[in-house]
Amino acid sequence: MSLDLLIKNATLPDGRTGVDIACSGGLITAVEPAITADAARTIDADGQLVSTPFVDSHFHMDATLSLGLPRMNVSGTLLEGIALWGELKPILTVDAVVERALKYCDLAVSQGLLAIRSHVDVCDDNLTGVEALLEVKEKVKPYIDLQLVAFPQDGLYRSETAEKNLLKALDMGVDVVGGIPHFERTMDDGARSVKRLCEIAADRGLMVDLHCDESDDPLSRHIETLAYETQRLGLQGRTAGSHLTSMHSMDNYYVSKLLPLIAEADVQAIANPLINITLQGRHDSYPKRRGQTRVPEMRDYGINVSFGHDCVMDPWYSQGSGDMLEVASMGFHVAQMTSRADIRYAFDCATKHPAKALGLQGYGLEKGCKADMVLLQAADTIEAIRMKATRLAVVKAGKVICETPPRIATLSLAGRPETVNPAAYAPNEAG
Repeated sequence: MSLDLLIKNATLPDGRTGVDIACSGGLITAVEPAITADAARTIDADGQLVSTPFVDSHFHMDATLSLGLPRMNVSGTLLEGIALWGELKPILTVDAVVERALKYCDLAVSQGLLAIRSHVDVCDDNLTGVEALLEVKEKVKPYIDLQLVAFPQDGLYRSETAEKNLLKALDMGVDVVGGIPHFERTMDDGARSVKRLCEIAADRGLMVDLHCDESDDPLSRHIETLAYETQRLGLQGRTAGSHLTSMHSMDNYYVSKLLPLIAEADVQAIANPLINITLQGRHDSYPKRRGQTRVPEMRDYGINVSFGHDCVMDPWYSQGSGDMLEVASMGFHVAQMTSRADIRYAFDCATKHPAKALGLQGYGLEKGCKADMVLLQAADTIEAIRMKATRLAVVKAGKVICETPPRIATLSLAGRPETVNPAAYAPNEAG
């Protein structure tokens, strides 16, 4: 039988080398050495890394690429970003949001990013962002799995029409229930919002993903309520706490109680390293808090931790390129997770861990999985992060949808090599 695609001599994220990957009918049909079969296209990986696609478990696509509209965030703080977004919302149009979102999706594909969970603000009575991103979701369906979260940016109870709009957005086809309990007027309102949002999700059979405790305040403890409501309503594995930055300020005794509760409830944890390290600790002089939640401690408790990009060129963050390897790099640096195993774990936080958080079906590099993968100019996952490796080929459903030439520099130095390949600097022995 002729194959759609055959990738030869690949290295896989789990360390296997010399592996061939056969694809047919949109699925992986074999993963083994020395496959001999005709194929519409054959790619020699030449020992380089083939990975599952990158997955972004936390993003704001309704705001992406809007940097400078209507002005810049001068202070660089979370609260000014929220205020600036409030100024931008009244002048948003469906066409403009669609155009920017589709442009970002082009960039995402070029970076091997083929699944994204995007929060979309529902505190606009016109639901402009919702209408736009539902249109985008349909347009990019052939190449990006776009999951949408109904996000009451101004607070479920702080905004008078937020709950009505959230329910309407879910009726329109938005996938996940969102929230922002720490932005409510009181801690009690925050806890009440967690309860209500989880009940909505349970009634509708949906997942929950809350912006949870995105604060430097160690007394912002809505993740505890989320873990409780997850248990009470039988939502294990279907809820996620995004950001969780207050945990970097909590005392260790309380955290020693909290982490087992999160693990017991199977709440997914989503850190956003680039944004957390930028927005948090803004009221500190020195020493300054890092801002990122307790990733290694969560890992040790068996909590599924994933990384999100969160923002690209929007009111909260002026940088970003859709590169989940940059996110993974910041994640392990901030957490001081520098062992070889730690860095490999950071790669997983941008691939298989967020795939689990999103509930992606058929994700993997085994027979029967979807034939979605990325060929990187790197010897292994550690090297991929170190170099922010070039995506040589991006594959969706067994077809190459994006290709980039390898990054090779030409030197003009007497007595030195003519070219430099950054992938050739990998250690002699895999770590």
